[in-house]
Amino acid sequence: MKIGVIIPCYKVSNLVGDVLSGIGSDIDRIYVVDDHCPENSGHKIASTCQDPRVHVLYHNENKGVGGAVITGYRAAMHDGMDIIIKIDGDGQMDPAHIQSLIRPILKGRADYTKGNRFFSYEHLGNMPAIRLIGNGALSFLSKLSSGYWNIVDPANGYTAIHRIALSQLPLEKISEGYFFENDMLFRLNSIRAVVIDVPIKAIYGSEKSNLQEHKVLIPFLFGHMKNFLKRIGYTYFVRDVSFASIELVFGLLLITFGMVYGGFHWVTSVMNDIYAPSGVVMLPALTVILGMQLLLSAINYDIQNVPKWPLQMLQGDE
Repeated sequence: MKIGVIIPCYKVSNLVGDVLSGIGSDIDRIYVVDDHCPENSGHKIASTCQDPRVHVLYHNENKGVGGAVITGYRAAMHDGMDIIIKIDGDGQMDPAHIQSLIRPILKGRADYTKGNRFFSYEHLGNMPAIRLIGNGALSFLSKLSSGYWNIVDPANGYTAIHRIALSQLPLEKISEGYFFENDMLFRLNSIRAVVIDVPIKAIYGSEKSNLQEHKVLIPFLFGHMKNFLKRIGYTYFVRDVSFASIELVFGLLLITFGMVYGGFHWVTSVMNDIYAPSGVVMLPALTVILGMQLLLSAINYDIQNVPKWPLQMLQGDE
């Protein structure tokens, strides 16, 4: 198989050289995407790098990390790459992990793999505490929105994808900003691609992240909420209607009825200073409990509904 590597570049001109030098000879092509970098990363690499595998691509305007990766994806597909890996240019992703990352794809067990910095306790020693907390919350939101309940560390950008899965993704619809990795998981679930976590160790040095958490918090929340609603609607009411679909509908109806009915009578009792009859108390309580049971059953079904058959196995690999 032909293997390509994509390296988005934005303010990493002093670090990307080491990343390039660490990529082994088993890689066929390397796509360096200069995302309108103010440090002219692309021109510096083009003028100093002697590796014939390196192809520099340029953006006339900054599109974000997702936009840079999508540009690299399109170039790699055009050149006939079978597996495309994405590595950041800041040196936090050790190229030595490439073989571990692509092995499940080579063996036909996965369509998309991604790094997981949380797999081993030993790998967390150098990770800042704020990142541990933030990634924990982000992982849960990503599980809800993407449907990949088996995936942790969704913000990890160390990924590999098979061309069959990539060819089915609507690249023009995927987020081009920092939400890219999370949106990719949502899109991959929509085509029922198999995604696997691969344990890796992150490297933290003097590099400074371009991500400003306070600016992406609200967009991330809205992005996950939108993807969650789209996924549930498409998976359980368009592509297929299962018992989980019925559980979702009746669970929400029962909870809504119980809360509205119970809330109305509670307010009425307080305003009139009277005790509500036992039947009025029990009815909303029972409907809420039953509704919660139905929702929990639907969630359990959703957890078991993670894609298990790789697209490259189902659709062949000509």
